[in-house]
Amino acid sequence: MKVSLLQLDIAFGQPEANYATAERVIRLAAAGKPDCLLLPELWTTGYDLTRLGEMADPEGKEALTFIGGLAKEYGINIVAGSTAWQRADGTTNTMFAVNREGQPVLEYSKLHLFRLMDEHLYLQPGASKGLFDLDGISSAGVICYDIRFPEWIRAHMTAGAEVLFAAAEWPLPRLAHWRALLVSRAIENQCYVVACNRAGSDPANVFAGHSMIIDPWGEILCEAGEGEEIITGELDLSKVREARRQIPVFADRRPELYT
Repeated sequence: MKVSLLQLDIAFGQPEANYATAERVIRLAAAGKPDCLLLPELWTTGYDLTRLGEMADPEGKEALTFIGGLAKEYGINIVAGSTAWQRADGTTNTMFAVNREGQPVLEYSKLHLFRLMDEHLYLQPGASKGLFDLDGISSAGVICYDIRFPEWIRAHMTAGAEVLFAAAEWPLPRLAHWRALLVSRAIENQCYVVACNRAGSDPANVFAGHSMIIDPWGEILCEAGEGEEIITGELDLSKVREARRQIPVFADRRPELYT
């Protein structure tokens, strides 16, 4: 599977501008004929949380139509990072993915809300896993702060996932954490980690960039810098099975003693 990560600079609280940027970069990336594209977290609005309820997309319909149309046009899978969805009980930070026909295959709302950036004041948490299939590959999707919860990631891997897609708006001061956590999640779960962060800044934060693809042995296959960038890597799923066969972590687990 050939995957391209779209490390976008997101205009703060300007959905129209961000849709235009996303379309431009998706079309540019699609010319390289990847199997899958990955976008960052909250790419339509950025972290304009105080106005997020006003800008949130009712049930994600606008974003789904937009991303689904481009996926079908180019015949590629798109894991569309996350956008703000307006629900009956509030706003969620929701990741979604569409297949090559433009049909939805994933809807996952961020489970762990990041209090340090006041997410809990403006967002409703999710309550379900981010499992999905992409071209027959068992995959999982998570959002930013979720990667600090190894038990949450492991719950997806024990259900069969071989690729972890992570979308983020991770700040520059914690870049070392971003890199260390992602490599750790790849090694301990013997999976590919495909993680797309944003570039640029907003009124309160400078973001780290450094989107990356990591293989099941913890090797970084490709990594972006801090600016707006497209990076592309190849996933060889036989490496997942090889790693899990050579070091049988999943067979040797003793979950009955972990609580």
